[in-house]
Amino acid sequence: MNRRDLIRKLGMATAGMALAPYAKGMNPFLGPVLDFTRADFGKDFLWGVATAAYQIEGAWDRDGKGPSVWDTFSHRRGKIHNNENGDVSCDFYGRFATDIPFVKQMNMDVFRFSTAWARILPNGTGQVNQKGIDFYHRVIDTCLENGVQPWPTLYHWDIPQALEDKGGWQNRDVVGWFSEYADLVTRTYGDKVKNWMVLNEPMAFTAIGYLLGVHAPGKQWPKNFLPTVHHATLCQAEGGRIIRRNVPGANVGTTFSCSSAEPVNGNKVHREAVKRLDVLFNRLYIEPPQGLGYPIDDLPMLRKLENWIQPGDMEKVKFDFDFYGLQNYTRSVIKGNGIIPFVKGSPMQPKNLKPRPEITEMNWEVHPMGIYKMLKYFAKYPGIKNIIVTENGASFPDKVENARVHDVQRTRFYQDYLREVLRAKREGVNVNGYFCWTLLDNFEWAEGYDTRFGLVHVDFETQERVMKDSGLWFKEFLAD
Repeated sequence: MNRRDLIRKLGMATAGMALAPYAKGMNPFLGPVLDFTRADFGKDFLWGVATAAYQIEGAWDRDGKGPSVWDTFSHRRGKIHNNENGDVSCDFYGRFATDIPFVKQMNMDVFRFSTAWARILPNGTGQVNQKGIDFYHRVIDTCLENGVQPWPTLYHWDIPQALEDKGGWQNRDVVGWFSEYADLVTRTYGDKVKNWMVLNEPMAFTAIGYLLGVHAPGKQWPKNFLPTVHHATLCQAEGGRIIRRNVPGANVGTTFSCSSAEPVNGNKVHREAVKRLDVLFNRLYIEPPQGLGYPIDDLPMLRKLENWIQPGDMEKVKFDFDFYGLQNYTRSVIKGNGIIPFVKGSPMQPKNLKPRPEITEMNWEVHPMGIYKMLKYFAKYPGIKNIIVTENGASFPDKVENARVHDVQRTRFYQDYLREVLRAKREGVNVNGYFCWTLLDNFEWAEGYDTRFGLVHVDFETQERVMKDSGLWFKEFLAD
């Protein structure tokens, strides 16, 4: 089984060239005239792009930065497609001043990025790297100079290796380590930044990194996974409290991968498997901050979490987030399978579905209705007051031809998914933003550089940037 299929098993879901704008309907590559406009989403609806530090920054060992688990993992032979790594990637560290203006060129409001823990605290705690601090000041200032809102995420999968050597997310001390980091970052930038996210997709980095071993740090089995669940949930809430304490008027959120889980048919064994996998895909991290506890009854494996829960912890995991970030790419069609430990079921391969659906390069089904279903799913919780789609996008084959990238499939993907977001909004779901994954083609974790999600094409040998037709479509669509 390849990496893409393993990742999919957990619902993974998580200065351009000058071009004259196209009049509506005049560019055959931008698709047909749509049945909705920007105005339909409302004047306060936020539009943006999302990125992650390790995936774009490069400069992995420059200016005092310490190694992260992804630096270590990607340097181990056989862990990444083509044995690639993020040492250079898009060189956003050196090119941010010409990359951030792309966001403005596409008429978007928000640049979501993450701060690299090991760039700010090379050893995870203690000594502060001033050059790292200064770098994110420059990133934030460049956003503000371009009229773009900076939305930082405190943690996007890159715990410092020095802390992983002490047990990382398996060690309860991570709550203190993370608190020190969160306190430093929010005190440092809080006078400029009011919109914050705590964790990116805790289900993804704990399960894929500590249960399946496909992502950093490459560990496997429930004995490694379960402590990370509880410690990440504690950090999720504590990070929220730190932001609220340090940043007056902050808008505090965190983000969750999600995937609608549907049985392959009405057979009871498949429906029961859906219930179990829905806990992992969607419920495990969104329910504790709302005071609902862990959904143990529907996934008995989680009873072992009691080994790591200390007195008072279930109060500590509660936090009233201002918004929940929803990150959706596909759905999961579930087939019960009694021989699979713990969950006794798994998602089917899209190629086995009938009729066979359109599939992205990540081997994910294109299923726009899935984002509608997950918006409705989140909205059923009274504790979720506001939803921002903080990631959505697709990887398809791209080719530069005459300084253009005609990514028709990606453009259509965005149009179809946005139609479903608008449908949910019109039905009363309080969804108030949509961020594309992602701004630049980048290092796509275990997939390396072959899978491209960007609205801007990157030639990784020359570092030349070309805005794709999907980016041009957003430029036109958001210009209303």
